[in-house]
Amino acid sequence: MSEDHSNSGGEFEREPVPESALLGSGKFWGMYAGEHAAGTEFMIGPLFLAAGASLQDLLLGLLLGNFLAVLTWRFLVTPIAIAKRMTLYYQLERIAGGALVKLYNLVNGLLFCFLAGAMVTVSASAVGVPFGITFDVPKSMFGLSNPSFTFLVAIVGVVIAVVAAGGYERVARVANIAAPWMIAVFAACGIVSLGQMDATSISAISEGKFWTNAIAFVQEKNGPQSFSFWQIVVFAWLCNGAMHFGMADLSIFRFARSKNSGWAPSIGMFLGHYMAWICAGLLLAALIKIQPTLALGTDGKVSANPGLLAFHSVGWTGIICVVIAGWTTANPTIYRAGLAFQGVLPKSSRTAMTLVAGTVATIAGAFPNLSAQLLGFVGTYGTVLGPMGAVIFVDFYLMKRFGLREEYATHSGVQINVAVLVAWLLPVAVGLYLIFAQGLFAAYAVIPCWIACGAIYLVLSKLTQTTGPINQGVTQ
Repeated sequence: MSEDHSNSGGEFEREPVPESALLGSGKFWGMYAGEHAAGTEFMIGPLFLAAGASLQDLLLGLLLGNFLAVLTWRFLVTPIAIAKRMTLYYQLERIAGGALVKLYNLVNGLLFCFLAGAMVTVSASAVGVPFGITFDVPKSMFGLSNPSFTFLVAIVGVVIAVVAAGGYERVARVANIAAPWMIAVFAACGIVSLGQMDATSISAISEGKFWTNAIAFVQEKNGPQSFSFWQIVVFAWLCNGAMHFGMADLSIFRFARSKNSGWAPSIGMFLGHYMAWICAGLLLAALIKIQPTLALGTDGKVSANPGLLAFHSVGWTGIICVVIAGWTTANPTIYRAGLAFQGVLPKSSRTAMTLVAGTVATIAGAFPNLSAQLLGFVGTYGTVLGPMGAVIFVDFYLMKRFGLREEYATHSGVQINVAVLVAWLLPVAVGLYLIFAQGLFAAYAVIPCWIACGAIYLVLSKLTQTTGPINQGVTQ
């Protein structure tokens, strides 16, 4: 390739990662532990309880859903990442064309920023507890909280953005240091919460009255809701759909020396999206039992304030854990968003674009109601971003088999590959209509949209490609 890599800073944004820069499995285990036993867990766990999920459904549903997520990372993402060793964004540019990928990268980066913004809110909620600063729940989705909390969000956001701007090595290093301690604190939160609810025996835990009583309290205040076993399974599997089905983590696993690194998400799924979600749910159940008024927001409804929940369980240790937990989730998310924004402005540096992403995430974090919508939001961004992963899957595995050219945009010179454009937008438009107009549970749309996108891309490529197949890989 002829691109100038002088500003790559060792991140290889527009070239395959060389052998000398590959990383051992330990880097990935630490990063996934830090990212997925982290800030979102303090929000999502209580939201399951608030949505009316039974304890039995939660225990079994999360077990199955997280197992499916690990398999998807290992067998869908890792083989392509190691074969190509390019970022998601550069691979899509070679397939879809530069102009189309700019649009995708902009959407991708913004959605990742909103997710990171929720984690900025989580960390700020903990920082505010010692100072008596809590976020008021605004009436509107995009309403600001009180000025003091907004100021805390700004400080936390700046720190997170600076760390993420240091690159993948720094992100992984922070996660490696923090992850073991955070996991231990999550477990402690669950154990202490059970003690606070006098659920100290196997029979008391299996009976689960503390959980059903908490659900009854929430639904009295917030209104009736239900969250079924299969919703839990699909949510656990696809809440990170943009990262595995959507192939965003090609940008992470391109550094992997071995395919065995693809098992690293399992530590995040089972210690984070299993143990930590359940323990975080127990925090809310315990607070409802011992001090129910503290579980109510200014609007009289139950709200999950992560810092407050952790503080009333394990004190200052909980405060520190929530701060770092939000940090270690936001760091890699902002890193990914920075890469996406760099795809919009290829001549810009990754560091500058990561700081832009951090700024956007900080602004999003100033709106507390966004973090309260995580159960729906993560399914929605999986629906929007996930289908592009099907384009990469089809391009990698099927194009040559059907006599078509891989990386068509690179070899034909088109700026917009029409086959990709239609294959992405059509299923996503249908999926979003079903979610917002028909009330479909957002995570249910991810896989149908993914399959439809891949099929449409293959058919339209057969109809629109004007050049024959090529047997070489990445042009060097």
